[in-house]
Amino acid sequence: MKKLVISKLFLYRYRFVIGFILLSTAYLGILFGLPLLSPAGISEAEMQSAASSYAVQLDAVFRGDIVDLPYRVLQKLSIMTFGLNIYAIKLPSIVIGALLGGLLILLLNRWFKTNVALFASILAVLSASFLYLAGSGTPLIMIVFWPTLLLWLGSKIQGVTKPKPMYCFVFAFALLASIFTPYMIYLAGFIVLFAFLHPHLRFTIKTLPTFPLVLTIFIIIMGLAAAVMAAFINPHIIAELLLTPDFSLAGFIDNIQTAFLPFFAWNTTLDSSFLSPFVGLASVALAVIGLLSTSKGFFASRNSIAICLVIFTIFLSGLNPEAAILILLPMAILIAHGLRYILAKWYDLFPDNPYARISAVFPIGLFLGIMITGGITHFLYGYRYIPIVADKFHDDIKLLEANLEAGTTIYVQDETKYNFYQILDQQGEYTVIQEIPEKADELPKHFAILGHEKVSASIERIITSPKSDNSDRIYIYTRQTTEEQKEL
Repeated sequence: MKKLVISKLFLYRYRFVIGFILLSTAYLGILFGLPLLSPAGISEAEMQSAASSYAVQLDAVFRGDIVDLPYRVLQKLSIMTFGLNIYAIKLPSIVIGALLGGLLILLLNRWFKTNVALFASILAVLSASFLYLAGSGTPLIMIVFWPTLLLWLGSKIQGVTKPKPMYCFVFAFALLASIFTPYMIYLAGFIVLFAFLHPHLRFTIKTLPTFPLVLTIFIIIMGLAAAVMAAFINPHIIAELLLTPDFSLAGFIDNIQTAFLPFFAWNTTLDSSFLSPFVGLASVALAVIGLLSTSKGFFASRNSIAICLVIFTIFLSGLNPEAAILILLPMAILIAHGLRYILAKWYDLFPDNPYARISAVFPIGLFLGIMITGGITHFLYGYRYIPIVADKFHDDIKLLEANLEAGTTIYVQDETKYNFYQILDQQGEYTVIQEIPEKADELPKHFAILGHEKVSASIERIITSPKSDNSDRIYIYTRQTTEEQKEL
């Protein structure tokens, strides 16, 4: 009887390929189904983002309106194509989230062995925090996208004997595009400073071919000149790109505290749209192990980058608490370090026993399964049923589509909501007005009010929703004519 050789089995030879295919399929399936999963609605920040995106004009660059421009253009195209609905608002983040997940998998696979990269990728892209980021219809995802893209491009340049000039050019363009995202100009400065201070990266720069290096520097200088011109035309973008309104040192410390409490707190009393805990205890434990395991090799590029990114994230969170979302990138790298350390120690215990080495698959698989299942469950049910975060999302846009006929007049007094629902007016679906007429005769025959206001008309229906403490969301009125009032 022919002896069975495990290494020649199809499943064994292509185990990592199959693993990455299954991971990609599961991630993309969950990603494009996010608008139907959780959070089941949109937040005020997403409404502001959609309104700002739809207001973008063709001459935005010439008017200096460049803050988050790539994302806003994508979101406007999405709303123009699919209409104003939850899916169209979130679609740009979903698409960028798919690219971000792919970049993170490629980055980890380049820095670590395939088995470690696969396990770390599963924990990173299927975590509750990553899914929330990819399903939020705001430019927040760009804060994680740009550093991940730049690190992957940098990994294609550093450590290669003859790096391809194309990667240098793309790196320069990505670095340039990133500075138009708020606070990413600090990242650009951090990358340049880190490259000149780190001995390995400094050696890489010296060995680069002259032509691509000069052209890359030229692209960056021209981009900075364009940014300066935009700031000259539209000075208020300087504050948007560099600082938060009413910046102060005391506020800086408070912002850091506000930013990181939802990440690690084990309660639901924090007033934040982030679901606590944003990072699971098991992930934190792996990251701590990874951090300790890299202490001896700090000056290796990937080790020092992860630790410096943590420090940089703390700095950014002092400017804006939401920028703390960047912690997902160094956390993914440190989790990979932790898994690498654990696997290496296990293999060291059984250097010549293949059965003992293979047996590690079962506890690791169980561990990953519990973490993934718990994270996804936490994401799906937390944003639906935990009051402190569920209350920040509503499905009013769905209620309007389901209960109002086209052309209905809608009164919206809240400024943020008015700017958002004006998109429906511009698309010709409804008439959206901010001021309610004082005279009853000036009211339309049939109209709706988003938010209850006393008017001289009869309530026809009240549309309710379980997505808010105040379940009364839309009031539909029928104005009585003068003759009808006399009959009464």
